[in-house]
Amino acid sequence: MPDDPKKLPFDTSKEESELAAIHEREEEDVARILSEKYGMPYADLALKTVNADALRLIPEEEARATKAAAFDVVAKKLSLAVNDPHNPALPALLEELAGRGYDVAKYLVSKKSFEKALARYAELSHAIESKPGVFRVPQAAFAKLAASDHSKQALAEEFDRATAEESLERVSRVLEIAFAGAIALRASDIHLEPESEKTRLRLRIDGLLTDAYFFDARTYHQLNSRIKVLSGAKLNITDRAQDGRFTLDTAEKQIEIRASFIPGAYGESIVLRLLDPETTRVSYKELGIPAKLLERLEVEIRRANGMLLNTGPTGSGKTTTLYSFLREIHTPEIKIITIEDPIEYHFEGIVQTQVEGEKYTFAEGLRSIVRQDPDVIMVGEIRDAETAGIAIQAALTGHFVFSTVHTNDAAGTFPRLADLGADPKSFGSAITVSMAQRLVRKLDPSNKKARPTTAAEQAMIKKLFENVADASLAPQQIDTVFEPAEATEEKTGYKGRIGLFEAIFMDDELAHFLRDNPPEGDIRRAVAKQGYLTMAQDGVLKALAGVTSLEEVAGTVDLPRP
Repeated sequence: MPDDPKKLPFDTSKEESELAAIHEREEEDVARILSEKYGMPYADLALKTVNADALRLIPEEEARATKAAAFDVVAKKLSLAVNDPHNPALPALLEELAGRGYDVAKYLVSKKSFEKALARYAELSHAIESKPGVFRVPQAAFAKLAASDHSKQALAEEFDRATAEESLERVSRVLEIAFAGAIALRASDIHLEPESEKTRLRLRIDGLLTDAYFFDARTYHQLNSRIKVLSGAKLNITDRAQDGRFTLDTAEKQIEIRASFIPGAYGESIVLRLLDPETTRVSYKELGIPAKLLERLEVEIRRANGMLLNTGPTGSGKTTTLYSFLREIHTPEIKIITIEDPIEYHFEGIVQTQVEGEKYTFAEGLRSIVRQDPDVIMVGEIRDAETAGIAIQAALTGHFVFSTVHTNDAAGTFPRLADLGADPKSFGSAITVSMAQRLVRKLDPSNKKARPTTAAEQAMIKKLFENVADASLAPQQIDTVFEPAEATEEKTGYKGRIGLFEAIFMDDELAHFLRDNPPEGDIRRAVAKQGYLTMAQDGVLKALAGVTSLEEVAGTVDLPRP
């Protein structure tokens, strides 16, 4: 008996295929109608071949962000498939292409057509695997720089070769070299500064900026767009400041990149800060903290409650020092929570939070953190009265708080907090340590020489140490200091940096003295009897020991006139 027709399976594949075809035709019809509305010619990429050379002219990340992809190019005439004419990032792309000399013809395409163009990126032989917010630097990018002793001349030669290329990888290659060069030369920042006819690239090495290369306008615009896409900044905004961040993925480690864009007369100035996680793994014993001060700090950072404030200008190493303290005290029994702006270094085993404009401020975050029952709190910066007040209350109620304040020295911490609205009467109970630090360049051990001190330098040193409370800290010899044996543009005679430190510790006498909010100078004189070095004294001792030069110290902290 034949099967019951009602129970036979019903094959819908043909109907579904026909329905999909109808939808595709409808989508193309809509695109054709919209092309007339927008005054743009229509194109169906299903009927055209996408030119690989054209596709290479716009990086895939930028094509996805702008909803536009190049599908044909003849000489300087470029055909651009546009899926969204109102995309806010599109004008910046068109301007950038025009700046590179291309005569762009825009064609409105359907979503299906545009996706066909995007799919072709995967077929390009030079396509680089990537993902949003991550830029990979292959190990090969470091090879030539390593072979050439990490010189700026070798870096410039690599840039010359990369900028001469004409391919999709051109801008990626330039960025690879920039990051590989920055890492090889131990740079902390990359600066791109557009000028009237060229763009200057500078690297900050050991705290000082140095010229590394000059780019043409076309390369600058390509780099600008690529960095914005990577960092999440808006391509079409060029008249106000923007910030972003992305991850640099090398074969050995991941480095966070913080990007800053500000408008200028000839284009946006871009600064890329390299936040190498290796810097936070440095032990607090390797930072250059003087032995007597280090011994006291080892006790203070383990208190059950209180507050340690570290002060200094931007780039003086405050965050690195605080992280080294956190790493030292961190155990499974202690809960540590941070609130930062932004999170600069990722630290396993602690809870890190980040401020977000007006939605999640330092003050609001700190209030929430206290409710999480932490033992230790790190606040990225105390910058307003509300944050200062909550931090002080946290220190008074069973938490130890690490934070930073922008002042010139340790004594300036207390007037600064008072200016923010904090009550000076609470300082004695809440604040246990006020630190200050600066960074100076270290002399290259293989390229330094001794020289006799001048009469004026000896007089200055004697004056600096004449009232030191702990005579054992005064220098035993002041006849010799050190300087670079040979200094060139490539080899300055310095290698790496080390900190200069000073600290004030709270005691009953100081707590009573601070209640009336005295000026900095009076505080400085009152705490001299505690017997710790000032930053100036620490610097001079390091110069006499050959760690740095006296000229470097004099350029970083104020030394007395003889």
